[in-house]
Amino acid sequence: MNRDDTRKLLANAASRSADYLDGLESRSVSPLAGSVKRLVTALEGAIPDTPVEASEILSFIDEYGSPATVASAGGRYYGFVTGGALPATLAAQYLAAAWDQNSFNYLSSPAIAAFEDAALRQLKQILNLPAEAAGAFVTGATMANFTCLAAARNQVLKQVDWDVDAEGLFGAPPVTVVLGEEAHGSIYKVLSMLGLGRDRVLVVPADDQGRMRADALPVITGPCIVCIQAGNVNSGAFDPALEIIEWAREGNAWVHVDGAFGLWALVSPDHAGLARDFIAADSWATDAHKWLNVPYDSGIAIIRNQQALKAAMSVSGAYLLATDQRDAIDYTPDSSRRARALEIWVALNTLGHSGLADLVRRNCQQASYMADALAAAGVEVMNEVVLNQVVVCFGSDDRSRQVIAAIQNAGVCWCGGTNWHGRMAMRISFSSWATTDDDVARSLESILDAHSSN
Repeated sequence: MNRDDTRKLLANAASRSADYLDGLESRSVSPLAGSVKRLVTALEGAIPDTPVEASEILSFIDEYGSPATVASAGGRYYGFVTGGALPATLAAQYLAAAWDQNSFNYLSSPAIAAFEDAALRQLKQILNLPAEAAGAFVTGATMANFTCLAAARNQVLKQVDWDVDAEGLFGAPPVTVVLGEEAHGSIYKVLSMLGLGRDRVLVVPADDQGRMRADALPVITGPCIVCIQAGNVNSGAFDPALEIIEWAREGNAWVHVDGAFGLWALVSPDHAGLARDFIAADSWATDAHKWLNVPYDSGIAIIRNQQALKAAMSVSGAYLLATDQRDAIDYTPDSSRRARALEIWVALNTLGHSGLADLVRRNCQQASYMADALAAAGVEVMNEVVLNQVVVCFGSDDRSRQVIAAIQNAGVCWCGGTNWHGRMAMRISFSSWATTDDDVARSLESILDAHSSN
């Protein structure tokens, strides 16, 4: 392709992207009827024998792919605590893709290294986390939890004179891991990946909101990691961090915070009190593609002990020569990696502290409004709405499934099913900058219509 062709192709892609976003207001939030089958059928062909024009490929992607997407970028998507990408971060992603930087170290991309340093510094400031803490930009909260818990594993074993890097886990002293009864499933996945095992954990009972019960904490000895939750995946509730961290300190345990969305409460004066005690922990994992509203995928790991992180993640090799700068490859599980830092920096600086605080506050107000309106209409609200999560039940499990399916099929909004306290329920998550009060009103009407019709 010559330069003119490239420019036309990129302009075409930008135009199609803008058209897609413009159409979100009027289209179904669920994939359009028949669109997924149409796409799958169209993709059944073999690779072509000869090259196809890039403009034709782009047209195919838009014509067949766009209708088959879930409109999670719009304002009436309430599934999986998904934030919609801020327009400025989407534009930044376009530019970063054009730069095509491999941001694994300073030499490979000084520009991204500079943005990464700035974004980490600003994140620690806005979340009120320690300035000396180290950080890593990764794919999501699962890998952020992995990064933090790898550092935790190595550090608690180092305290009993065991070098994981040199000796591995063969013959190592056992590491006790303490979780709440409603810890997120990704924590168990991470423990398996780290060789700590899914079935060896000590599980602390939870209360009716999913909070770890401080009165049921076990006696701990030896190397120990405690994982606490800032924002229960269903209720949005917060573990009692003050009591748990005080108990953990007595046992010389590492305290890790799984705060995929709840940690962002720290930016809002109205909600910071929910998460303030979590600042005393040793590590924190969160998602930027949730409440910071950057494009997928984007997770953040922050570790108080910088050396613990670097010891767990650093790498060396014939061509991987150390520099005097911070090299991301020494702080993350990845080597080759995309420039997530740019989008995070853009989100922080286009919103500013007040804009991000207002986004969190507004979404929480919308959650409270939705819960109150549904309760007034006779729908059972199962949780105390303390943040952005609303969990509702429409009666029996079968009826709840029917109502959820009706809501999704109607396409006005999208809410996902969940299991909580042994019952089928629906989870409504507010975390998008695009959600307006009008979106909430339209969604409420659709939910109540499905409730009354099934």
